[in-house]
Amino acid sequence: MDGLRLRVRFDYIGRGNGKKLFGNKGSEQVAEEIRQHKVSQIRNVPVQGIHIEDIDMSQEVYSVIDEITGRRICYAPVIIMFSADSLEDVLRFIMKEEFRTIEILEPEQIELSRIEMERLLLRINDELINYRDYLERKIDNWK
Repeated sequence: MDGLRLRVRFDYIGRGNGKKLFGNKGSEQVAEEIRQHKVSQIRNVPVQGIHIEDIDMSQEVYSVIDEITGRRICYAPVIIMFSADSLEDVLRFIMKEEFRTIEILEPEQIELSRIEMERLLLRINDELINYRDYLERKIDNWK
């Protein structure tokens, strides 16, 4: 399979009061600062097989009410257009808590061999295990 062109959306969450790193700031400001920090990382830290073409941070921060806590939570969206060498590279790039949507711009159709499909499924499993470990560490830090 040749390269891919994609557009993804990440929504970075901001919860005011409670993150020592950001001090006593409102959720909207925290979300914006996190977005700035994450985009800086994406721009400056290369990811193997991923080539960033464009990063759009023009969408406004929006808020929702958390159904469990009843608190206002703000999200700062980022749309990233990029090319990738393989689906495995795409998975490694998008397997984040902030991932919201994906659009495959090119190619119009993707055909995978049996071996490519096996590698992809193994990569999905690896990424799910890594994500579960990340969540466990996150929960342990809250205790």
